Amino acid sequence: MSDLESLKPIEGASRGVRRRLGLRGEFFLALGPTITVLLVLALVEALSQQRLLFASLASSAFLIYLDPQHGTNSVRTLIIAQMMAAVLGLLTFTAFGGGYLSGGSAMVATIVGMVLLDVVHPPAVSTAMAFALRAGDESNVVLFGLAVGVTAVLVILERLALWVIGRYRVR
Repeated sequence: MSDLESLKPIEGASRGVRRRLGLRGEFFLALGPTITVLLVLALVEALSQQRLLFASLASSAFLIYLDPQHGTNSVRTLIIAQMMAAVLGLLTFTAFGGGYLSGGSAMVATIVGMVLLDVVHPPAVSTAMAFALRAGDESNVVLFGLAVGVTAVLVILERLALWVIGRYRVR
């Protein structure tokens, strides 16, 4: 097993609750990510026309739903990986324009950065590519940061939902 913490389940995580969920429990757990993605889309629609820059957050939300107790989906990992990817994408766009060199450079830099900082969150690679290929301006990074913050709250809500489901099903 890898020594990277972001590639492991969170220590002490009770994974048995998730294994016992029925269809109703799965839909309940999926409700948070669905609402979060819709809120992010509404925020983006109200403040920007750069919808594709935020598409990777839908993948982040689904990963959080899939396994909120995994290191890949921790608040620290999510925020650092996604924001690093956005900044690297914007920097490569600024340096190379919006072509393949920019996209490829942003992708490689993001992967290397995630591994070195132990913040492996695969949807961040899409974020880097989106910003590198169609960055817009710096204000999009700020808006993206706000959307990442909303998504980070989802991690807490999903863990809370698992805790509630676990307590409800035990009794």
